[in-house]
Amino acid sequence: MNLNPVATNEGYVWVRQGVWLFKQNPLGFLMLVFMYVFLAQLAILIPLAGVFAVLILTPALSVGFMTACRQTIQKERILPTVYLAAFRTNNPEVKKRILQLGLVYALMIFTMSLIASMVIDFQALLPFITNDKPITSEVMQQLYYSLMIGGILYIPVAMLMWFAPVLVAWADMPPTKALFASWMACWTNKGAFFYYITIWSVVLIVIPLTLGMFMDIIGLSRYASFVVAPFSMAALTVMYCSFFATWKGCFTGNDYEQLPN
Repeated sequence: MNLNPVATNEGYVWVRQGVWLFKQNPLGFLMLVFMYVFLAQLAILIPLAGVFAVLILTPALSVGFMTACRQTIQKERILPTVYLAAFRTNNPEVKKRILQLGLVYALMIFTMSLIASMVIDFQALLPFITNDKPITSEVMQQLYYSLMIGGILYIPVAMLMWFAPVLVAWADMPPTKALFASWMACWTNKGAFFYYITIWSVVLIVIPLTLGMFMDIIGLSRYASFVVAPFSMAALTVMYCSFFATWKGCFTGNDYEQLPN
């Protein structure tokens, strides 16, 4: 497994390949994302412990979704049990390393949350979170502002964790080496990743915000969530599919699944 430097415009290619991959099995990928969202919401009902459990399992779930991408290319059926792929290996060391990586991820997220609480007014988001009041354009603007700040703070975590789960599961790397290799892959190809993240920022933040504001202007703000939520869910699923494209682009030696150029 070798690091592969790519051109800046490869960021667009990754997005396009993610769209192609999603189109091969849209219902299967949407099912996996809905499952994750549903289970995450259930976990939140358990104070602290539930959130901590989800964070620890996130690397394993990431491997599961990447495995689903691989299966789709190989024309195999996607089953919900694909999320257990990281724990189905015959190598017990991989199982332990995936959980260790999850613990590192959880600690990084909690640290990032403490920093975020210093710059984000979470009180302003309570009406949106609790559904106590109708969603207004002001609330949506505050939401997307918070997402922007959170996204900036998340960049170092993302660079460390972007490829780490699959490097642990598929390249048999220890967590520290996988984290370093992931960081180097992201930094080496920072131009492509900047292009890639810019595109997804427009799709996931600018477009929904614009749609919400437009519906508020024409007096249909109460229906905004019925338009924005499905669009955001579909776009998020396509973005997850494009993660596999970044993996294929940044590392050589994993050429057994082909994506269109």
